[in-house]
Formats: sequence, structure tokens, C-alpha cells
Amino acid sequence: MPVPQRLTALTLGARSVPALRAFYEAIGWQANEGSDDTFTSFTMGSVRLALYPIELLNAEAAPGEVVIASGSWNGTTVSVNVATRDEVDVAIAAAVAAGANAVGSPVEREWGGYTGYFADPEGHRWEIAWAPFFTNFE
Repeated sequence: MPVPQRLTALTLGARSVPALRAFYEAIGWQANEGSDDTFTSFTMGSVRLALYPIELLNAEAAPGEVVIASGSWNGTTVSVNVATRDEVDVAIAAAVAAGANAVGSPVEREWGGYTGYFADPEGHRWEIAWAPFFTNFE
């Protein structure tokens, strides 16, 4: 049987689950019941975002490999699409106010959208995107 074409969960290896949980709550997200200092999750539409200690995730998903240094980018981005161009600026500003670092300013993209990036307090890159042709984002 082939691999189903869907995304159900995204796990971020966290150096501090409590600190990242506090950041995501500060941007207005609600942690799921049962979340604690060793595992936290947020329901995001049909996808669940999980925060799990990086050393435990490393042992499960990359045994024997070196954990990327704190503050280093691992080449992965997570995207959140919004309904309007203006919402990109609002969302980036809210993330920065909660403790994120802006990664440049939002810009018009060659493919017709408008996006910007922020890095959460542990360096995970989030893209906030308005794509006029992509409306299935809730």
C-alpha cells in the first residue's frame, strides 16, 4: 500500500518544551488537554503540532546523529496561510511581540503571493503566507 498523501502531525524538537509552549500560547494558540512540560500539542485544523524534547526526538527519529546546534537552521519551514495580505503583517508582528525574531520583512513573491518569516525562540522557521490562489487553509 502506498503512503497516504496527507499530513497529520508535525513535531518540533524543543530544547525547552515549557518555553516554546509559553511562546505559542503568547501568540494566541491553545495547548491541547494533557499537554505538560514533557510533551505539548496544538490542534491546527486537521494537523497537530507537537513539541517534544529534542534529545528524546533525536533518539527516536535520528539515533546516533548529532543534534543541530541551538540557533542553527535545519532547512525546514512550517507555513500558515492566511486569508488576506494584511494578515501576514499582523501575524508576523504578533509573533515578534511574543518573542519571535523576524526573518526579514514580508515581501511580494514571484509566484504571486505575499509572505514573511519568523523564527520562534528556538529557531524553528515559520512562514506566514497569503496566496490568492490557495484558499483551503482553515
